[in-house]
Amino acid sequence: MPHVETEMLHADMEFSTDSAITPSIPFAATFVARDAGEFAEMASVPQHSRYYTRYGNPLHERIGHLVARLEGAEGGLCFSSGMGGIAASILSQVKAGDHVVAQNSHYMATSKIMTELLPRFGVQTTLVDQTDVGAFAAAMQPNTRLVHLETPANPTMALTDLAAVCAMAKATKALVSCDNTFASPINQKPMSFGVDIVMHSATKYLSGHHDLTAGVVVASKALCEEIWRTAIILGATQSPFDAWLLLRSLRTLPVRMRQHNATALRVASFLEEHPNVERVFYPGLPSHPQFDLARRQMSGFGGVMAVWVKGDYARTAEVVSRLKLFQHAVSLGGVESLAVHAAAMWAGTMNDEQMQQAQIQSNAVRLSIGLEAAEDLQEDLSQALE
Repeated sequence: MPHVETEMLHADMEFSTDSAITPSIPFAATFVARDAGEFAEMASVPQHSRYYTRYGNPLHERIGHLVARLEGAEGGLCFSSGMGGIAASILSQVKAGDHVVAQNSHYMATSKIMTELLPRFGVQTTLVDQTDVGAFAAAMQPNTRLVHLETPANPTMALTDLAAVCAMAKATKALVSCDNTFASPINQKPMSFGVDIVMHSATKYLSGHHDLTAGVVVASKALCEEIWRTAIILGATQSPFDAWLLLRSLRTLPVRMRQHNATALRVASFLEEHPNVERVFYPGLPSHPQFDLARRQMSGFGGVMAVWVKGDYARTAEVVSRLKLFQHAVSLGGVESLAVHAAAMWAGTMNDEQMQQAQIQSNAVRLSIGLEAAEDLQEDLSQALE
């Protein structure tokens, strides 16, 4: 099999319909059939890429194929956002009377699916400490349909033992889904540990340029069809232009991730030694409480870290305000480095009890390391912390 860098440049060429070296953008909302027979065929084939763009688009087909190759899946689906993909995936697999096990620490909108949306439709949810495999086992019930994971988790950088949780879930015939956004498929392949459905906010590393919003889900062909049938009802359709931008960005994903990994490790190591930093949580540091697990299930450690500044909420806000190269913005995984005061970001959507449950410290800063030189980022952090 070709190396991943080669795959991302050539593996989707079988879907090319012309001689252009870059794909054309099919802006069409609908596609013309030659006759009534072809129309009937187009209407009956799931995920047909040339029927109606809410059902699929030629660019969606190429992206789904590439990300599926990256993750070791049979098929892939595109969405207008990561949450569109997560919501469609979860809702496609549960019904009233089912039970879902998930983590205390999730992306905030995913947490709201678990705590607010699913209970409205008669689906019971149990949240557990993701670092405790025994907690997952204890939470399982006869009607547990799905176990949903996110590793590394946002914003604590806590890890979930994928192999152990999947083995436990399979013993009860529950499906396992995993948000792989923070790791990227370059650094972690959840399906190799038994995960059934893998989701990405493609807004982050897959696109990598802070210029589009998108989601991608990969799974077996059978599960992709189930998710797709829910997706076309929910309507979180990725625009053709965003799909083209995402496809362009996937070409450079392996190269970008190598640089994110290398620079982030240098910055994390630097911060760990700084006298005004209380603690750094980065899976690639030996000081991470789950470093051994990180080395077992990750080949690289990504560009995101949680940093506890020495001081209180006000001191942390001051440090973030003094940063110059780090932009003060949400999201992650792009070429520019970003910094957010975690407690300030989550305050609008979580109360104090929920933030405590999610282990969000008042002095925590989430850094997303971009593609700037490590020395320049270290200098910026130094002047902000002094």
